[in-house]
Amino acid sequence: MSAMASARPTGPLQGLRILDLTAVVLGPYATQTLGDLGADVIKVEPPGGDNLRAVGPMRNPGMGAMSLHLNRNKRSVVLDLKQPAGRDACLKLAEGCDALIYNTRPKAMARLGLDYAAVAARNPRIVYLGCLGYGEAGPYAGKPAYDDLIQGAAGLPMLYARQGGDAPRYAPVTLADRAVGLQAAIALLAAVLHAQRTGRGQAVEVPMFEALAQLVMGDHLGGESFAPAEGPMGYARLLAPHRRPYRTADGYLSVLIYNDKHWRAFFDAIGRPELKDAPLFRDHGARAARIGEVYAFVAEVMATRGSDEWCALLAQADVPVARLHTVESLLHDPHLQAVDFFAQMDHPSEGRIRTPAAVGRYGATPAGIHRHAPRLGEHSAEVLSEAGLDDAAVAALIAQGVTAQPRPFPETAA
Repeated sequence: MSAMASARPTGPLQGLRILDLTAVVLGPYATQTLGDLGADVIKVEPPGGDNLRAVGPMRNPGMGAMSLHLNRNKRSVVLDLKQPAGRDACLKLAEGCDALIYNTRPKAMARLGLDYAAVAARNPRIVYLGCLGYGEAGPYAGKPAYDDLIQGAAGLPMLYARQGGDAPRYAPVTLADRAVGLQAAIALLAAVLHAQRTGRGQAVEVPMFEALAQLVMGDHLGGESFAPAEGPMGYARLLAPHRRPYRTADGYLSVLIYNDKHWRAFFDAIGRPELKDAPLFRDHGARAARIGEVYAFVAEVMATRGSDEWCALLAQADVPVARLHTVESLLHDPHLQAVDFFAQMDHPSEGRIRTPAAVGRYGATPAGIHRHAPRLGEHSAEVLSEAGLDDAAVAALIAQGVTAQPRPFPETAA
């Protein structure tokens, strides 16, 4: 996509309407994914907007870079849910939606009069999905939850330390938010499918802690998968100190010599065929039992040649190898350029922008970017009118500060 967002969605979720009461990253990433697939996502924001709007860099106030990505394919409606008229307008919108998704605490939703019982009374078919920090059935229910906290609670920082790092550390991406956001998108679609089959909606909770703990423990439950335990916890290959990009004579490469075929080809490529039958390398079990030594050996060998030479040699041997990108060089990766991964378009207020494209190829219903990320309240009047409010009612909500429309585009916009 090179000029502007397409006029209408073409994805497989056309016709699905989602009322999005989420903010920051987790919920908005879930609904960004659904919007990319063609869903009509109505983003409800408070008068001050989603906090992420203020996270730069940006060209104009309230249009931060991450917000431009996370809130594409959405319509923005301002509603002050703390005012009764705002609550009533939100319930009116819910009547015409297949799902409502939120990421505030359930008690806060109840105080607003927007708990499941209130919403389902207006739309029994609706899926009411909460992205929570912790499941409501456990003792952590209601505790604050952010990406850093959930990464720590699920054990990720200590895995870095256990692998040989100098101290625990967080992954330098919003890993918990985005991983759990995808889980939330899947859960929403599953519940909507059930509602379409049965005519009955339901309340669904997707807790961050449990979801990320499932991701971590799927790899690292190890011997505790059995009762009684059949060995220690932790996936030894992932925790080996040398499991990291290998230093070459002039840089770094990512290399994974994994199965027996790879190892035989690797030893031939480096002129050490006699190692094929060495006790350390003879089969997968032997290598797994002493994986630290295996990775250390490869690290030593990789340091003897330059990256270009290794890429040619390993590619010829059909051993998996990839060049190590920085985020800067990733922008110019030839494969990503060939598949138009970085979509460019003209935004009405922000000028020319670049954003990661929708993921996946659909033969009949292509996903894509059909709406630019909206200004705060850009679609307030439009969406409220669709819900049945006439012009006078919308004007009254604006006058009361319950809703708002966007300010004109600044003349200095890029």
